[in-house]
Amino acid sequence: MAEQEPAEKSGHASVKTALRVIEIMEIYAREGRSLTLTELARLLGAPMSSCLGLIRTLASLGYLYETGRRQGYYPTRRLLDIAQRIARNDPLLERVQPVLESLRDTTGETVIFGKLQDDGRVLYLEVRESGNPVRYIAAPGELRDAHVNSIGRAILGTMPADSRAELLAGVSFASRTGRTVDSLRVFEAAMQQWQAQGWYPNFGESFPDLGAIAFPVAIGGVTYGMSVAGPLHRIEANADAIVVALKAAGGSLQG
Repeated sequence: MAEQEPAEKSGHASVKTALRVIEIMEIYAREGRSLTLTELARLLGAPMSSCLGLIRTLASLGYLYETGRRQGYYPTRRLLDIAQRIARNDPLLERVQPVLESLRDTTGETVIFGKLQDDGRVLYLEVRESGNPVRYIAAPGELRDAHVNSIGRAILGTMPADSRAELLAGVSFASRTGRTVDSLRVFEAAMQQWQAQGWYPNFGESFPDLGAIAFPVAIGGVTYGMSVAGPLHRIEANADAIVVALKAAGGSLQG
């Protein structure tokens, strides 16, 4: 037991350090400028001493560089280049991307491909944004609560009722708009309708002016979801055409 405790503490420290590194990069993405050590420590909410060690390590590995004496640090392209190499070799997204682009061009709306996580949230894996000036904007890596997300609903609709209830047991059905499904009982009643029609909507339930329609897609034995999202008035008005396009796109990926 005495040997196990130091190992657990060491593992916790490693996880915390990894999270700090990710937070640093997210801060740079948000701030869009070089940052001094003092600014980074403040934005991280971390002691100056621990922040200094992280920054020096990232700089020594080529991920940050000093923009000028006492002017702060900024990321190099190293992280971007690594991310691009990883993305280029993703076998799933390589297969999915052309279909998403075609679906975006057909519908004129933003198209999203995602997966349901064990914590009941949807992870966006890929996004192809509409070229329309008024459009839904999202990015890969974003997370959404499954019960008020069209992709989440599409994947939940493929699950046995007891598994779905277990996943949603701790979910708060607090109202987000006047249209939000506000209880598990109402959700399950709506789910029967969505399963019967074969497509899964979110019409102004997460955000008042946002509409989305999703379709489940099984690839390699794993169920994903693909959605078309945009301003509510356009999605509702074109729902029939969007459903046809989604089913065709999903059919080309199944297997």
